[in-house]
Amino acid sequence: MTIHFIGAGPGASDLLTIRGRGLLAASPVCLYAGSLVPPEMLEFCPPDARKVDTALMTLTEIVEEMVRAHEHGLDVARLVSGDPSVFSAMAEQMRRLDAAGVPYDVCPGVPAYAAAAAALRRELTVPTVAQTVTLTRIAARATPMPEGESLAALGSAGGTLVLHLAVHRIDELVKELVGSYGPDCPAAVVAHASREHEVVLRGRLDEIAGAVQRTGIQRTAVIIIGPALAAEQFPDSHLYSEARCRS
Repeated sequence: MTIHFIGAGPGASDLLTIRGRGLLAASPVCLYAGSLVPPEMLEFCPPDARKVDTALMTLTEIVEEMVRAHEHGLDVARLVSGDPSVFSAMAEQMRRLDAAGVPYDVCPGVPAYAAAAAALRRELTVPTVAQTVTLTRIAARATPMPEGESLAALGSAGGTLVLHLAVHRIDELVKELVGSYGPDCPAAVVAHASREHEVVLRGRLDEIAGAVQRTGIQRTAVIIIGPALAAEQFPDSHLYSEARCRS
């Protein structure tokens, strides 16, 4: 039997992939983070599925649930928010499953930053403006950032900067980034992207923290910073240029 790590997407149940929905419907056990995965997504589970909310569980307890299901010959749908490749804590679960000899696979999902960009109706890579997107977070009380991955260092590279798990410390990150991007750099915060209660904030980098505080956003938000958010005067992409199409 197999553990299926499934990207649940940014929140809206109709953004779960067709493959993910099929795996969910075929798995008699579902592990999900109740604080991140909307209840309506669990409606895709079999009617008699065992549904386990992992929000308050430890890593050891979560893996024990997976191993126990495997020993009973049951597939497990392990729902993770967004896409499993980014900030999903999947790596440490896989490491323990490898040690236990339990097979697993991964089904990608729509990442939160993509849903945020869609809400903003913006491309994060714009010709001659920004061709690099950096996905990161801040340390806070979580795992320390690796050496060389400070906000100041990442901001100095330019491009579009996307921060997850950071909105509760937006004052701090603005202070660290204003020197690299400038106070008038476009910034945005999207909370609960793709959900009915989605909140979209736009403004200058030096103003965005105040907007967040007035709105009361504390979690489940993506911060995006960079000139691509307001780019208007830029050349068309070479992808569809007449010169390329005629060559």
